[in-house]
Amino acid sequence: MKKCHSVLHLLAQGGRIEIQKNEKRRIASVKCLTRDGWHYPGVGLDLFRKLKRKKAVSSSGGGPYRITRRGLELVRAELDNR
Repeated sequence: MKKCHSVLHLLAQGGRIEIQKNEKRRIASVKCLTRDGWHYPGVGLDLFRKLKRKKAVSSSGGGPYRITRRGLELVRAELDNR
């Protein structure tokens, strides 16, 4: 849960998760980016699926995955999450 929680903090601060699909339209790779565009390591397919299963992230209009209201509820309130 610790890794999931830190990714949610990153997303709450304006980060995003981008996915790439293969020729069979399945998810091939997952990349987590900070709001500044830096790559955040350690986010893989398993963690991405866990966040989707909890309904903490969603995509709109084929864009990158962003945090949802449910995801914000899962993140504890801290001063740096503005």
